[in-house]
Amino acid sequence: MNQPQKTTFEFKRIGASLGAEVGGIDLAQPLDDAAIEELRVAHAEHEVLIFRDQDITTEQQKAFGRRFGKLTVHPFAPSDEEAPELIVFDNDADNPPWGTDIWHSDETFRAEPPMGTMLRALIVPEVGGDTMFTSMSAAFEGLSERMQSFVSGLEALHDFKPFRQLFSDDAEGRRSLRDFEERYPPSTHPVVRLHPVSGKKVLFVNPQFTVAIKGMGESESRSLLDQLFRQAVVPEYQIRHQWRPHTLVFWDNRAVQHYAIHDFYPQRRKMERITMKGDRPTGVAAALGGASVKSQKSNRGAGDKAQYSAHKPIDVKESETA
Repeated sequence: MNQPQKTTFEFKRIGASLGAEVGGIDLAQPLDDAAIEELRVAHAEHEVLIFRDQDITTEQQKAFGRRFGKLTVHPFAPSDEEAPELIVFDNDADNPPWGTDIWHSDETFRAEPPMGTMLRALIVPEVGGDTMFTSMSAAFEGLSERMQSFVSGLEALHDFKPFRQLFSDDAEGRRSLRDFEERYPPSTHPVVRLHPVSGKKVLFVNPQFTVAIKGMGESESRSLLDQLFRQAVVPEYQIRHQWRPHTLVFWDNRAVQHYAIHDFYPQRRKMERITMKGDRPTGVAAALGGASVKSQKSNRGAGDKAQYSAHKPIDVKESETA
């Protein structure tokens, strides 16, 4: 039986804001608790860890992931039938990539989004297919002090909106959609979350799943979200990762967003992904009172439970109206 590795790893920074390549490690071999703790701390510090030349099996990848938390099952992604916690992205001319070419953090529509994601390359195209990562802790630091104060303490609603188009527009599809809406109702998360390991403040909104700022009117919410979304595209906060076969990337879903570039089609690109269970995001103390983000014209905003002047849903068919 192989003895657990006890070595101290090498971390080579690859970006000013995030990212490090990990040397001196063989993921095919077991790791002792001290090694896992060292990686856990480095994961929070660098936000993206890259492991090159790791010729490992799917089971070894899952075993490595379990050292950091329980593996979760994505309710919509293309999972392996025999191992639903394993997502297989196998895209080519007959199966174009879909849904990942937008800045996002994984599954923030959940009440407890994943702590981290491990993605391993099996087959990569000759050209293209890179993944971009951006540090949302650096994005928060890049805001003015006034804006940092304003958004701290705000909350946002997250929804599985991109996956709604997977449901057919017939009776069966609508019933299935209602079932998923009950299982995954919109989640409320702080706009600025406190990282549980590093203590960093992280801008925690993304254009794929964040739909509204709680307590704001629609136009105010959209304007603020659009401004905050733009923080992810600042080059100084990013790295661009070029895949090679047997590369595994472990990113901190609490602190980064990523964007899978769809420029390789129709070439083939095959990846295997797992995610580790996270906790409920914790916000930072509000710098402004809650009432200060509400309009004097109306006390209603996204997510508020308020009176609506007797307006309510009415179960009546259009054909029954005059």
